[in-house]
Amino acid sequence: MRWGADRWRFYRLIGREIAGSVRNTYARLTGRPDILSRARVTGLVIAPHDLRTSDATFADDIYAGLFVFAGRSLSVSGRSPFDYAPPSPEWADILYGFGWLRHLRAADTALARANARAFVADFIAGRGDATFARPTPVAARRLISFLCQSPLVLEGADHAFYQAFLKSLGKAARDLEGDLRRGISPQSRLLAAVALCYAGLCCEGIQPILRRATRILVRELDRQILRDGGHRSRDPRFAMELLLDLLPLRQSFLSRSVDPPVALLHAIDRMLPLLRLLRHPDASLSHFNGMGATAADHLATLLVYDGALAQPMMHAPNSGYERLEGGRVLVVTDVGAPPPLPDSINAGAGCLSFEMSSGPQRIVVNCGLPASGPELRRLARSTAAHSTATVADTSSCRFLVGGGAWYERWAVTWLSRRIGPVILRGPRDVKAERTTEPGATILAARHDGYAGDHGIIHERRWRLTSNGHLLDGEDAFVRPQPTRRGKVRSGKARSGKARHRPQEVAVRFHLHPAIAARGLDDGRLELTSPIGEIWHFGAEGAQVALEESVYFAGLTGARRTDQIVLYVSVTEDTRVRWGFARAPAREG
Repeated sequence: MRWGADRWRFYRLIGREIAGSVRNTYARLTGRPDILSRARVTGLVIAPHDLRTSDATFADDIYAGLFVFAGRSLSVSGRSPFDYAPPSPEWADILYGFGWLRHLRAADTALARANARAFVADFIAGRGDATFARPTPVAARRLISFLCQSPLVLEGADHAFYQAFLKSLGKAARDLEGDLRRGISPQSRLLAAVALCYAGLCCEGIQPILRRATRILVRELDRQILRDGGHRSRDPRFAMELLLDLLPLRQSFLSRSVDPPVALLHAIDRMLPLLRLLRHPDASLSHFNGMGATAADHLATLLVYDGALAQPMMHAPNSGYERLEGGRVLVVTDVGAPPPLPDSINAGAGCLSFEMSSGPQRIVVNCGLPASGPELRRLARSTAAHSTATVADTSSCRFLVGGGAWYERWAVTWLSRRIGPVILRGPRDVKAERTTEPGATILAARHDGYAGDHGIIHERRWRLTSNGHLLDGEDAFVRPQPTRRGKVRSGKARSGKARHRPQEVAVRFHLHPAIAARGLDDGRLELTSPIGEIWHFGAEGAQVALEESVYFAGLTGARRTDQIVLYVSVTEDTRVRWGFARAPAREG
């Protein structure tokens, strides 16, 4: 793969990361000792409440030696899971994060408590691979899990284990405090600050960390939580997981008779309504920018705390999401630019994609992010995995993958280990406008993600009737007009030839696996829903095809499904019209 116009952007990123690595090394060698260098955890004051729901049957799997995380399973045959190589990095993150201890607590048996204590003892004793245990997000999750599940782990424990457990809490807090003193990603800083606030509130002996951790927490919440309640990464999954930690943290402040910081209260109040905007009637979140399968019980738990239990907000301009409702039909759209580079690890190239539901049934979806597998996750982030238009079989964003020469491939590997598979370049000029007319709501949006390389501006228009019987759409592919100096008005095409060469465009509509699709004699497609509804899809100005697709966000893993694809060759300005119409209900 050639870097082309992104080569210098890539080299600047390498230079920035090398400079940051040098600064971090210098800071570690010359910096003052951290404030926890001599502090020791002498006891536990409170155990925070874990809002994540638990399943007692998981304890039976553990007793049988079966660990199922992130769509992968490992049978340990009576040994410790830390003695085995993890099936995937995502599986390892969950194992070493210890969030699964809550399932053993739900079992509420002596055997489950003994198992939990044995697994924690194995980790404290140094079993396992520190490479998987040391990343900041994993260490933060483990510290919070140990604090929340301390009643489970310490019940019936002897004095030696109790002291070893307290020592491990102190070490975890010191490691996270050290991470905050060096260069880590914004999301990691936020998670570390949350975990250290927990430690300062729950542990005796390290109270000095609470003041600094609270100060960092306030700063990061102000920086990362947008005005409309979205996180800067635009990742609904990260926002949901963050809220599951912030709500108990708020209660922990109150339990210790400490006023929660105002930034924490405001962040919670803003974030809950945005989750409601992204929620479909089937109790799951839209598959945008890192969202895979939704833990519906976790989402339901969060929305109980939302004071605005009436209608969700429809417009999130800072996060780049819009919601249209008409009758039983719901349409959620992605009309935002890619997040900043450090926050784009899971972001997808799905600008102007949408999802559509009718009642409790999804009809049009994005493929969603799989639980594990780097190749599958890379595929799921591409434009082709979203219900939007793909030009020349390329994505509207450029990811940190590939490379030309051997040294570029080595640099990509090095950067990916430091900052992850981020987005190097994506749409810059993304605009959206909502209007209403009698009996319908209209949303129009455009992006320039294909302007530079292919000389095309993608415009999309949705029109949803108020009764929900019809969703009309139009995709326009516009050739930017050059200015007097030869530059295009939006984006920078590499050459004049790119503005005149025909481009093959595919407009995709991925269908939910429960939707049965078949062709009709008149050229339309019939979509049958399990709830008995029938929808007809038709298009003008393009060749219509029904092809295979894959749905990564299923609760049981990837599933085969169908996709509607509209093929069109774009030479000059081209428009394609399409629509979903509900068929009249059949008698009987």
